Amino acid sequence: MKKLFLIILMFLISIEHGFSQKISNEKIVEQIISYKNSIRGPYKDIRWFCTDGSLRQPKDPCPENIGPGLQHARYKDEVVSLGKTNHIFLGQILAFTQTEEFWDAENNHSRLKQYQLDKYLRSVDDGWINRKGQFYRGSVQSEDEEAWGINFYKWLLSNDDNLEKNYFLIRQSLKDIPHNGDDNRSQLIRSQSKVISDTFPSFMDLRVKIHSQPEFTDIEKVKSFKAKNTSKLNKDLSLKLDELIENMNKFYKPIDISSLLSKKSLVSKTEIGQKIKTYISNQSKNTSVSELITGTSEMLMEIRTSLLKEKDPLVRLELLDISIKLEEIIFKNAPRWEPEDVQEILSKICYLGMAAAGAGYIELDEWDNINLKTPFKENTSMALGELTSILENARSLVEWSSSMVKANYQDVVNIYTAFEPKAYGFIDDRIRGSIALYLGMAVGDLGDFIAKESALTNKVLDIPNQSSFRGLNPGYAFGELVVVAGSPDAVEVSSDKIYIFQRPPSDLKPVAGIATVSEGNMVSHVQLLARNLGIPNAALSDENLQKLIVYSGQKVFYAVSNKGNVILKLESSMTEVEKALFIKTERKSDKIEVPIVNVRLDVNEVLNLRSVDANDSGKLCGPKAANLGQLKRMFPEKVVEGLVIPFGIFRDHMDQEMPNQNKSYWKFLNDMFDKAENMRNQNISETDVEKFQLDQLEILREAIKKMPLKPEFISQLETDFKNILGKDLGDIPVFLRSDTNMEDLKDFTGAGLNLTLFNVVEKDKIIDGIKSVWASPYTERSFKWRQKYLLNPENVFPSILVIPSVDVDYSGVLITKGISNGVDEDLTIAFSRGAGGAVDGQAAETYLIYNKGGTRFLAPSREMYYNRLPQEGGTEKLISSFEKPILNSGNINEIRALARSIRETLPKETHSDYQGAYDVELGFQNNKLWLFQIRPFVENKKALSSDYLQSITPLIDNNKQILLSEKL
Repeated sequence: MKKLFLIILMFLISIEHGFSQKISNEKIVEQIISYKNSIRGPYKDIRWFCTDGSLRQPKDPCPENIGPGLQHARYKDEVVSLGKTNHIFLGQILAFTQTEEFWDAENNHSRLKQYQLDKYLRSVDDGWINRKGQFYRGSVQSEDEEAWGINFYKWLLSNDDNLEKNYFLIRQSLKDIPHNGDDNRSQLIRSQSKVISDTFPSFMDLRVKIHSQPEFTDIEKVKSFKAKNTSKLNKDLSLKLDELIENMNKFYKPIDISSLLSKKSLVSKTEIGQKIKTYISNQSKNTSVSELITGTSEMLMEIRTSLLKEKDPLVRLELLDISIKLEEIIFKNAPRWEPEDVQEILSKICYLGMAAAGAGYIELDEWDNINLKTPFKENTSMALGELTSILENARSLVEWSSSMVKANYQDVVNIYTAFEPKAYGFIDDRIRGSIALYLGMAVGDLGDFIAKESALTNKVLDIPNQSSFRGLNPGYAFGELVVVAGSPDAVEVSSDKIYIFQRPPSDLKPVAGIATVSEGNMVSHVQLLARNLGIPNAALSDENLQKLIVYSGQKVFYAVSNKGNVILKLESSMTEVEKALFIKTERKSDKIEVPIVNVRLDVNEVLNLRSVDANDSGKLCGPKAANLGQLKRMFPEKVVEGLVIPFGIFRDHMDQEMPNQNKSYWKFLNDMFDKAENMRNQNISETDVEKFQLDQLEILREAIKKMPLKPEFISQLETDFKNILGKDLGDIPVFLRSDTNMEDLKDFTGAGLNLTLFNVVEKDKIIDGIKSVWASPYTERSFKWRQKYLLNPENVFPSILVIPSVDVDYSGVLITKGISNGVDEDLTIAFSRGAGGAVDGQAAETYLIYNKGGTRFLAPSREMYYNRLPQEGGTEKLISSFEKPILNSGNINEIRALARSIRETLPKETHSDYQGAYDVELGFQNNKLWLFQIRPFVENKKALSSDYLQSITPLIDNNKQILLSEKL
């Protein structure tokens, strides 16, 4: 009886805490359809909610003796359930919501973001879940929602930490959460134009104009469109066009600058209030659009830097509302500022960049670290190289502004897109409604001018704004163009196709070429593979990607030169020289043969990391363990202790009989390769051969994962684990790093192709992990890369590096070369918070460190989530913010000293004649530097020296002087 009681109790607790099973996306779709067709939408009924907690019928208000109460709808039961099971909140009524629950800090402010996304969906989909419920009177009371909004911001803005860490999100939320009677008319205009074009396709050109280059003259264009198409418009469309015109007239109505400070203003009595009064006085009668934008941008920045000095939350709220109005002034007037010369376009870019920082699209530290603030004097000149550097920084500002929007909202958009595809347009809509839109246009104008002066011109089909393209890795390719506008993770890539992605996939299989909107970072595994293998790789803008969609599915030629200019043309436009680049050669040409003559398979005992060094790479173990052992000798205090499971132990286990095969694992593997070669000799297609191999490898891989480990090996592993790491197997968390003989070869890096297991603790999981790591070279992705570039991919031998976990505060990659500028003496570093982010392709904080002193900030981190490594094992996802840089000056100086030491001592210690750069993985814990890996930085010399790539690479005179008075 007692046992039954406990079962019932646990069941009730699970219901109370929402531990019931998640509702599928398919089921959510069904619910949304039903809400769209319901006159009450997601709501069940309307009630009075009285102060004492009681509920009363709609026509029975709360009596005066218990307070006035609030009247609004109750959610349908399944809506409430969806919040508990999936943390998805539909049709949120603010007056029905606790402030802390709505802020939802534990879930990265998901509820607030969902509220914003819900409002967007209602605007672009005729009310969305409230399609018929829009007319359900009393479900939401606007005055109650607005009063709630004011109280919410009073609570939220009383905390300095909230404002400092979430400035962008809080400021964006003001555009959606009612608190002062205003609305987001700019977003409404874009939504209405989308709805019209979806129903009436001939409006599409105007919709694109309104979304891409909105300006006051669009009003007349919409009026003209309506007049020309009156006979084709039904009553509903005619009304929608009238509403659009009305809203455009209201939006483009000049803002009365003198009304920024109301008579009841609390701000007017503050120090920043006096500056706003001066701004109002200066700008109220100003007729110069350039001076208006300059002064408004400076005022935006003043407000942002003053917010934390003001402690009254209502003053902060008023300042943020003024900030929104100032951004609107810039957004409306930016198209009217038409620079005539270089100096003026530089000035426009500078002040729009300042405005972006003031509006929160970039952080203040990022603005301080980027060189756009040089005072440009009249009748002076600037070297082309310096001008190009400003262009690169300006492009970065555009990318960072867009990535700020994505970083804050992508997680919620991804969740909603799975059941409501229209949600994917939210981020694009947010970017197009921001200063970044006009900043990008100005940067494009400067890019076009510099391209003309340097002859560094992109030739990308017939799309506009081509200066947004920039090459990352040189190379050329021919194949079908595939444009992926959504998430890349579910896309099955092919090695003979060229892919355009929003962001690079985390586990990229071989492709012919790649370009991405979010490049991740230049030292991620994906970028290193592309660089190593001569795969052309470029970055582009969101707008560029959208324009390329119409070419998806067509055969194209794609090339990136050594200087980064990009060519993309249809097959029909290829020259004879370009066609000749793809004449088929023998199958084995240009492939690499892995030397195996020195592999020591007779050593089948666990090794101490201290006992191996660089000379053992490819003999006893892979380069990770060998090189880390070398680093342990050189920097004993910066490298953890560790164990190495050499090739021989793996090979010894592979001689065991494989279940259900009447042969050993090793024989099964080699028989597969022999049969594959016989199939080729019989002219069976390579596609069929590959399918056979992958099917066989799947059988082998699953068998290895279940392979029994020999008792003598487990016994030695336990003994050495205790002796070397100081604790019993299963008592401390460790990393298990795959380390094969087919990595870090002279011409093939193999970066990130095999398995690393993070922070494993339990003995059984470590044992299973060893087998999983042994099986990982036989995964489809790993095998395809080896098969494509290696002559003898069958001779792969995995060793395993076992090292204790270090719960680093931040970690990253050091390349002892300036990648962005090609200078061998400089350094490139990329860091993310927590463990492993930079090498996995996160948008990392990146610097170019000059050999002669100084640094150049290349990119900020834009990752909301990062990994920490708890003592109990596994990984824990924590939420980050962007207001402070990851690395401090002490970290950078220590990295500089480490690189110098590696360059000077590593060749001597290893008796190597290697002259190239190194790729080093490292991290900091409490400002202590830890080293985790070193490998050669492998570049594709063929791509860099290709005659064709040289022919399309212009010679640029970076010392050429450009007059700033020169006309654009």
